[in-house]
Amino acid sequence: MFKRTITAILLACASATAFAEGSAITVYGGFRNGGGFTDSSTGEGIDAGSSGAGSIALDLPYDGGRQLQFFASYQSTDLKYTLVAAPKAPSNETLPFSVTYLHVGGTNFFDGTLGTGGYVVGGLGASVLTIDGEGYDAELFPSLNLGLGYQYMLGKNLSLRAEGRVYATLINSTGGLFCSGGCLLSIQGDLFTQGEVMLGVSAHF
Repeated sequence: MFKRTITAILLACASATAFAEGSAITVYGGFRNGGGFTDSSTGEGIDAGSSGAGSIALDLPYDGGRQLQFFASYQSTDLKYTLVAAPKAPSNETLPFSVTYLHVGGTNFFDGTLGTGGYVVGGLGASVLTIDGEGYDAELFPSLNLGLGYQYMLGKNLSLRAEGRVYATLINSTGGLFCSGGCLLSIQGDLFTQGEVMLGVSAHF
């Protein structure tokens, strides 16, 4: 559902905007690491597994060296935790877990000109964190991302992008996170952080 929502939002932005010189759509593949919570009953860590992630960005020109960016990203992974259930010995378990980022921000090229070279990128918005399991539900939190990138033009209308981004999601929960009733885990957390390396292909208009 969230992947369809991401696509719909970006298509709506694209159709509502007359592309000007300096606009671009970028599709990214990345590898994301980090992120976790705490079992409030035992104090043990609940860690999100490292995995691939997919992202898409719509960049619109703001001035000669900056762009406004609409950014959406999706990761499907697992939460890894230790189940302590007497009289059985502790066992390592997983729960399907997904992370969706929807951010509005921008890019700023270091040399002051859109095109080849390094840039800083960032955005503010929301995270949708979802546990796919009986008794659990999705949660929506404020979040941000910040990163560095390099763009290499392959021609007038095509380029490659390499980026590194960090994501931070403000949670501030002391227990019962994601639980909609009958949960095996009592989850808490303050700040959910992740890091990602990304490669993208951009089409320019």
